[in-house]
Amino acid sequence: MPTVKELFQNMPASFQKGAAAGMNAVFQFDITGDGGGKWYAAITNGDLSVVEGQHASPNLTVTMAAPDYIEMAAGKLNGMMAFSTGKLKVKGDMLLAMKMPTIFKMT
Repeated sequence: MPTVKELFQNMPASFQKGAAAGMNAVFQFDITGDGGGKWYAAITNGDLSVVEGQHASPNLTVTMAAPDYIEMAAGKLNGMMAFSTGKLKVKGDMLLAMKMPTIFKMT
């Protein structure tokens, strides 16, 4: 099973450029616990860059424990279920949150 860091390193491979056409947004990921960290995915005119660290003004912040994020990335944990049970916390533009599954294809 990949680590959180590996998932973010591989995020460009799961990026669906067509779904992000014309989009300008920053997704901040705060992954907590062992193996966690902070990364942000910046989409500018449909192009993606993934950077380790904290962005100054993200449009959306996703907070999740490292094991839960790995399970969600593997398709073993449904994002909506994680959100409704409090395993996934979202702050900011909820519309962007709802678009995440089409922008970043999981498994």
